[in-house]
Amino acid sequence: MEPLKYMYDRKFATHFAGIANEVMPSFRQKDFVAAVMAAGWDGLELKQRVDRLSTALHQVLSGDFCEDIPHVVSFAKAVMDRTGRENTFEYIFLPGFVAMFGVDHPEESLRAMEVLTRLSSCEFAIRPFLMKYPDRTISEMMKWTRHHNPSVRRLASEGCRPRLPWGAALPQFKKDPSMILPILENLKDDPSEFVRRSVANNLNDIAKDNPDLVLKIAGRWKGASDPTDRLIRHACRNLLKKADPTALALFSLTTTPLCSVHDLQLNEQQIRIGDTLYFSFRIQVHDDHSGPLRLEYVITYAKANNKFSDKVFQITEGVFAPGQVVEYSRKQSFADMTTRKHYAGEHRIAVAVNGLPMAKATFVVRE
Repeated sequence: MEPLKYMYDRKFATHFAGIANEVMPSFRQKDFVAAVMAAGWDGLELKQRVDRLSTALHQVLSGDFCEDIPHVVSFAKAVMDRTGRENTFEYIFLPGFVAMFGVDHPEESLRAMEVLTRLSSCEFAIRPFLMKYPDRTISEMMKWTRHHNPSVRRLASEGCRPRLPWGAALPQFKKDPSMILPILENLKDDPSEFVRRSVANNLNDIAKDNPDLVLKIAGRWKGASDPTDRLIRHACRNLLKKADPTALALFSLTTTPLCSVHDLQLNEQQIRIGDTLYFSFRIQVHDDHSGPLRLEYVITYAKANNKFSDKVFQITEGVFAPGQVVEYSRKQSFADMTTRKHYAGEHRIAVAVNGLPMAKATFVVRE
């Protein structure tokens, strides 16, 4: 699979410059493309290329943010009108322009993000404003929770996630998330699953630092509707993976499941980095069992410096009949990814039911 950074090239820069020139005839197309493709371009990674595009835009406009930002918003509207596209990643350099050059102008920047986020999410761009102007920014985000556009409503939740992946953490909300809870309250029954999913992810972030608070919220929201129940289950996913007894009880999962796991078999005892591990097992439900079961497998990865790290993968969750026997086969890739690098050494795999490990095996990963 080709790295994402290659979506940005001379053709892309030229295409955007053409749209910008239609909106603003004085836009210097050739200068913009030249600034983007300047020395060192080929060696830039994804984030660096995004920053280069934002900087190039700043260079060919006036350099005065308050004068330039209306044009940037018009460019975004033109892209949406001409391409029919929204919620697309490649134009994230437009929100990036706001983050890089607009932090001293919160009013103009927040108005711009309300439009820009429809084309490419401003969840990263808004974070400097939350850190510098928390009260003003949260006040605006509360208004966005009632916006007619779901992308704007989602920004209200996604932008204030305390631990947004790939984004700067928000230490003040990790410590005390009370300021962002009204936003989540307003959005918990949102008609868009796109928005509700963001609320769940925000709560999952909060649960990493304030688990009791999230469990209290989940208990209060539970039973309001099927979509809300799905939201809180997703919000509590890491607590369920950790077999938190309160989280398990919230979803009628017992800490002492009446079942057993047999015949955990691996296709190989040794694999190489880049290979796939295949495994199978059988679950036997006891005759006196009642209630749902949550099946997971846990890979204990060897890390650098002789350390280890567990990663939990869900298999299924549902109601099993007393005496039922079910066989499962699964596979796990050990190819390196941007989110996980593999190391040689002994690894472990466990099959867990309701968070309780019931069968274990070891295997070796080689370079």
